[in-house]
Amino acid sequence: MNAQGTNPLADPQARIDLMADVARTPGSAKPNPILTVDNIVRQFGGMTAVDVDHLEVQRGLITALIGPNGAGKTTFFNLITGFDKPTSAGKGAHWSFEGRTLDKTSASRVARSGMVRTFQLTKSLNRMTVMDNMLLGAQDQAGENLALSMFKPVWRRQEKQIEAKAEELLDRFSLLEKRHDYAGSLSGGQRKLLEMARALMSDPTMIMLDEPMAGVNPALTQSLLGHIQSLRDDGMTVLFVEHDMHVVRHISDWVVVMAEGRIVAEGSAGSVMAEPAVIDAYLGAHHDTDLGDDSLLDEPAAGDAKTDEEQA
Repeated sequence: MNAQGTNPLADPQARIDLMADVARTPGSAKPNPILTVDNIVRQFGGMTAVDVDHLEVQRGLITALIGPNGAGKTTFFNLITGFDKPTSAGKGAHWSFEGRTLDKTSASRVARSGMVRTFQLTKSLNRMTVMDNMLLGAQDQAGENLALSMFKPVWRRQEKQIEAKAEELLDRFSLLEKRHDYAGSLSGGQRKLLEMARALMSDPTMIMLDEPMAGVNPALTQSLLGHIQSLRDDGMTVLFVEHDMHVVRHISDWVVVMAEGRIVAEGSAGSVMAEPAVIDAYLGAHHDTDLGDDSLLDEPAAGDAKTDEEQA
């Protein structure tokens, strides 16, 4: 805190400046990590999908997790959010969020700890309305407690507060007019917006986005980018998987590169593009290739969602 009693790290640029002296090496120590991962291994048969020795995610920044198809990015997300378990033959997997150990925690408890995620293929409940999807994202609802549900004034007051919060978020994500529509009627991009808005219903400290731009038309892409940056500006930590290098360069404060399950590079977007290990991961041993040519890296992920036009 400074002399005026304000927090200098409330300024996003101040948080970015903290990374100036961080080593551009895999597993580098961060000045204020919110998530720390050690020795996490996931094998499928004889194939190792994830083998991360050490990774720290800096608090209050947008960190991009990139890598070619099959690098292990989504599997890594699944592991640290409780949707999958490390291989028992691993090297003593351990990860913590805000100092709290999560390696033996269920997905629901991970979310309640303040770390929530979205999915590459959206998980909206298509036969429920947009508003009902939002209400499901709220935690600790009194109406779900058998004892408290007997007292309508108690849970009804909270219910009104939750509904107001849901409407505020839907308005922020330009979905308020769709609140009574079925989620299944939304375009692919609108479903991405809904999933992000629903994730924010739990007031997370960190949000993890798995390919938020996949299948989204250019107009909604710009909207999503703006929302992600505003989350960071509000002090939230964002970790996202993305294939589009235009997006990575535009909004990421730090980039982590995975290849064959391992972390092979870290740094700013500009610095990692020059790393031989990154060039190898994406293009083979073509070290004379300019990774500034985005078309070389913008490969669609297998199973990408359909575009908004295709789903309309």
